[in-house]
Amino acid sequence: MTTTLRQLEYVAAIDERGSFGGAAEACHVTQPGLSAQVRQLEDHLGLTLFERGRGPTMTTPAGVEIVARAREILRAVGELEDAARALCHPLSGRLRLGVIPTVAPYLLPSAVPAVRRAHPELRLELHEAQTAQLVERLARGQLDLLLLALEAPLDELETHALFPDPFVLAVPRGHRLAARKRVRESDLDGESVLLLEDGHCLRDQALAVCERAGASELGDFRATSLTTLLHMVAGGSGVTLLPSLALRGGATRGLRDLVTLPFAGTAPRRTIGFAWRPSSARGDEFQTLAARFEAPRLRGAR
Repeated sequence: MTTTLRQLEYVAAIDERGSFGGAAEACHVTQPGLSAQVRQLEDHLGLTLFERGRGPTMTTPAGVEIVARAREILRAVGELEDAARALCHPLSGRLRLGVIPTVAPYLLPSAVPAVRRAHPELRLELHEAQTAQLVERLARGQLDLLLLALEAPLDELETHALFPDPFVLAVPRGHRLAARKRVRESDLDGESVLLLEDGHCLRDQALAVCERAGASELGDFRATSLTTLLHMVAGGSGVTLLPSLALRGGATRGLRDLVTLPFAGTAPRRTIGFAWRPSSARGDEFQTLAARFEAPRLRGAR
């Protein structure tokens, strides 16, 4: 018997989903058929890959090693197919794009239609998650390309910068800084700053600015989204740093009790860009695609 790619797909899916039923659903096969293929593989290898019981399916220590190697093989096969497709038909077929939540709602509505017009044969599949999750899924071969802030820990990934995204300061109307035309980082000294919860790279970037300026995080609140964060600021709970991309994308629309202020001089900022595996055969395609994701000129607050 020879180990098949289908069997490797099945064991990887079981490990990811935590059950034979969930894996069968993800692979679009019947559970008995999937179970039979996995049993054949276990018999062939002489190993038990999964603990079967009434609760969640657990991967055995031997299974962990086999699943890791299965993912490497599946990723390599995927990259081989990508290389062949790219040689024949660049920017066509499926492209799995991972995007962070502080970029997705503000850039994708304009970028995705532009991509579809320019590359009608490309099927863009969007996945929104926090940076660490996206990087892990990219490494596993579950995503092809990431759109995120390049200041985040990205290991050895290849990157392409798209545009700088300066921060602005968001304060409640009536705040001591609200009447200013511009602010400096030093103006944050002593302020209580509201930040996103752990896992958002924007939190780490904003926290670095706050620590530099002498501001402190409001410790009893961490927002799950920029929308929640801005509503809390508008309600007078503190101040926050907002990416210009979100401001331009309408994040503050309807918040009459919120004032946004640009920074004087060189504003603190993040850099939005693409990241992908160095082994990917689609690097040239990603460079070409970048033009469709470059944001219009970002304007400061008014």
